Amino acid sequence: MSSKETRRRFLEATGVAGIAALAGCSGNGGDGGDGSDGSDGSDGGDGSDGSDGMDDGSDGSDGGDSSTRLSWHAGGTGGTYYPLSNEIKTIVEENTDFSLNVQSTGASVENVGSLADGSADFALIQNDVAYFAKNGTGIEAFQDNAIDSLQGVATLYPETITLVTLADSGIESLSDLSGATINTGDLGSGTQVNANQILDAVGITDYNEQNAGFSQASEQLANGDIDAAFVVGGWPVGAIEDLANTNDINIVPIAGDNREAIKDAASWFADDTIPGGTYTGVDEAVETVAVQAMIATHSGVDADTVETVTAAIFDNLDDLTIKTDFITVDSAQDGMSIELNDGAAAYFDV
Repeated sequence: MSSKETRRRFLEATGVAGIAALAGCSGNGGDGGDGSDGSDGSDGGDGSDGSDGMDDGSDGSDGGDSSTRLSWHAGGTGGTYYPLSNEIKTIVEENTDFSLNVQSTGASVENVGSLADGSADFALIQNDVAYFAKNGTGIEAFQDNAIDSLQGVATLYPETITLVTLADSGIESLSDLSGATINTGDLGSGTQVNANQILDAVGITDYNEQNAGFSQASEQLANGDIDAAFVVGGWPVGAIEDLANTNDINIVPIAGDNREAIKDAASWFADDTIPGGTYTGVDEAVETVAVQAMIATHSGVDADTVETVTAAIFDNLDDLTIKTDFITVDSAQDGMSIELNDGAAAYFDV
């Protein structure tokens, strides 16, 4: 049995079992359960195993009572979700009576589970993963197990698909991945979903699949353990920056007929470009594709709470330093793939 087949069978077995529990509580506002299993690792995540748990001191006891403490699930520390979430934490706590407990997680798929079981009040996820979860489709773990309680708040910025290799790998295009050892992201993650969609769309079936978060993937590249890695997150991704500062890297383009085939296969992919100079040694712009990062919540969170938090964020965007060219009030519903929470709808007047 190939490693790809082994991975898919493992994902089916573990994912369906985990989501079966989520589906059981998804219709009640997501107010049950006590947490996610740390098994994901998406767009912005570094596959953190949960050992770094939460942000700097935000353990749920940093102020306020249970009615004003909110749990916000982010992603791994090597991506974009985690630092952005901590900037949002500062904004919300400075402008409302709420305190945010920001937790490092595996990101999109794991975060959907945390919203479904009520262990997270808000989370960052990919818009395609949100659609899959809400509609019970697309990902084996969600197939026929729709998360009815999942609701949208706002879209934020493009989640760029970055295919990174070392400069001497000989991999210059997607077709060169045939026979390669590829890290497609943490098992069950949004990154893994996107990577497999891309590979399938361009007909790459002969490869050895490895599964780890972004920071570990960069170490694998540096050590020669893998040939290439998919990373999903707003550029610049910290793990790639670190790798580029110590190794000569190559960002493989997703362009031309390959890009069109990918967009034809999955409508949530959109054209994107990584500007030249984003990473050390990569001087030319690189064409690729992207999904969209978004804030999600669940129906068990009071609409007034969602409206207050949403207003704090979007009334104070000047206090953000991450993705400031993309996060705006006007674009906050672009690519929204699921129904809005009433509080978000009230703020954005939609």
